[in-house]
Amino acid sequence: MFKELLRPEGVILNLTSTKKDDVLKELVEVLDFPEDKKKIVLDTLKKREQIGSTGIGKGIAIPHCRSAVLDRVYLVVGRSKKGVDFDAIDGEPVNLFFLLCASPRDPESRYLITLGRIAQISRKLARDKKYLKIEDENEFIEYLASLEEE
Repeated sequence: MFKELLRPEGVILNLTSTKKDDVLKELVEVLDFPEDKKKIVLDTLKKREQIGSTGIGKGIAIPHCRSAVLDRVYLVVGRSKKGVDFDAIDGEPVNLFFLLCASPRDPESRYLITLGRIAQISRKLARDKKYLKIEDENEFIEYLASLEEE
């Protein structure tokens, strides 16, 4: 799944943002579509965060949404070594962000399947903070893929 959805340009190993909304904007910015679509997706993500934080704890957040402006599943991964206050359920700063967005029309349920897989590997990532040391985007993708295969 990670090898299918994640490209090196969709991995940000040094997020510069220090606030929740800015992190969302920085993650959305790398998506390869027009600014008007990016704004819609960003607004949808912010509304989702108002319902409840997607900071699942142990330094990980999975901001996600569905939007009719999208035509497929998109995944962006961002890392902040310092951590960002993301209103996570455990109150701890978040280091790793999995941005997942998709069209509401998803006949293969790729969005839900991907969300489930991210949640699964997040348990492994919470125990092993190796992801904080990797400095190459391709190596980072390989690392995530290896956790998925375990």
